[in-house]
Amino acid sequence: MDRQGKQALRAEMADKFSKAKAAIIAEYRGMTVAELTTLRTNLRRSKAEFKVLKNRVTKKAVDEIAKAQNLQNDEINSHLKGPLGVAFLYGDAAQGTKAILDYSRENDKLKIIGGLVGPQYMSPAELKIVADLPPKEVLLSQIVGSLVSPHRGLVTVLSGVSRNLVQVINAVKDKKTN
Repeated sequence: MDRQGKQALRAEMADKFSKAKAAIIAEYRGMTVAELTTLRTNLRRSKAEFKVLKNRVTKKAVDEIAKAQNLQNDEINSHLKGPLGVAFLYGDAAQGTKAILDYSRENDKLKIIGGLVGPQYMSPAELKIVADLPPKEVLLSQIVGSLVSPHRGLVTVLSGVSRNLVQVINAVKDKKTN
């Protein structure tokens, strides 16, 4: 690959890293084309893509992003060795992480090296924690539920006071009519 091709590839990688909510680096040594195609199909359902990368070009792309965003890139650059690919997660990071970790459990040839979730480097163990998170919609509904529940309790208490007042007035009315 000539110099211009490498520069174009570096710019493409830098663009993908900056647009993705998370990027997971995995070693795919020994995987067949059919297995990689299955992985890519599974990831597409989670709004993600898997790209095979050139390590030196990717190191330069990561350096470029790190310089622009004041990030520590030593951790990720130290893992860029061997036949690697990156899963760029554009949708829900937890859902995409779960998809690639599930596939790595099914196919032991795919080894998760680490990843970036936002600006933070995460080890494979930390990525498992991210994958165990519920989807974004569930988390948001839990937050809304916890915000609404005190108000619901207050409304119940206040309606109980007025209900008791009506019952007392009815009891007094019934006593006076008898």
